Amino acid sequence: MSTLLESVNPWLVGLGLNTFLLSIVAIAPKKLLTPGGLFHAGLLGVIIWGTLGWQGYLVVVFYFLVGSGVTRIGMAQKEAAGIAEKRSGARGPENVWGSALVAALCALGVWFLPDLRSLLILGYVASFSTKLSDTTASEVGKAYGQRTFLITTLQPVPRGTEGAVSLEGTLAGVVGSIAIALLAWGINLIDLWGIVWCVLAAFIATNLESVIGATLQSKYTWLTNEVVNIFNTLIGAIAAISIALIWKTL
Repeated sequence: MSTLLESVNPWLVGLGLNTFLLSIVAIAPKKLLTPGGLFHAGLLGVIIWGTLGWQGYLVVVFYFLVGSGVTRIGMAQKEAAGIAEKRSGARGPENVWGSALVAALCALGVWFLPDLRSLLILGYVASFSTKLSDTTASEVGKAYGQRTFLITTLQPVPRGTEGAVSLEGTLAGVVGSIAIALLAWGINLIDLWGIVWCVLAAFIATNLESVIGATLQSKYTWLTNEVVNIFNTLIGAIAAISIALIWKTL
C-alpha cells in the first residue's frame, strides 16, 4: 500500500498545484493562455510533476513565464507591422504541445526508462532551452532587430520573415538558452557540462529551425509554426544527448 501511495502522490500533488496555479492564470488581467490552452497546460504540468517532480516543473514554469513575457516585448510595434503572435501572445493547445511535446515525451521516458534518466533529463532541459532560445531570438529580433537576413542566403529581408535572423535576436536567443540551462543546473537536473550541451544544442536547433522556415515552411501547408516547433525542440533534445554521448567516448 505504501508503495502505491508513493507512486500516486506526485500525480495528485501535480493535479492540485496545477489547478491552483492555472486558476490564478485564468483570472489574471493579462491572458497568457486560452481556455483550451489552460486545460492542456494543466495536463502538461501534471505529467511533468508526476515524472520529474518540482525540479522539472520549475523548468517548464520558467519557460512559460519568460517566453510569455518575451512575446509581449514591443507588442504594439509588432502588431502594427503584422508580425505579432496571434491572440496577443495568449497560448492555445497547439502552442502548448508545439513547445513542450518533446519535453513531455522525455519526461515520460524517465518514468518508463529509468536507466536512461540522466540522458532523458538532459534532452528535457535541452528541448526547453531550445524553445526559449527560439522564442527569445524571434521576438527580440522582430522588435529590435536593426538588420534582418534570410539565413540561407544572407540577403536582407523584412522583420518577421520566416527564416530571418538578426544579430540582436541571435544574441538574445543565446542568453535565453543559457538562462534556462543555468536554472536546471542550479536545481541539480543537469551538471555543468550539461549547461554547455544545452546551449550548443539550442544554438544548432534554432538555426536549423530558421533554415526549415526559409526553405520548407512555405511549401507545405501542414508545416505550421507549431509543427516546426516540435521539430525544433526534437533537434535540440537529440543534439544535446548526442553531444553528451560523443563527449563520453572521447
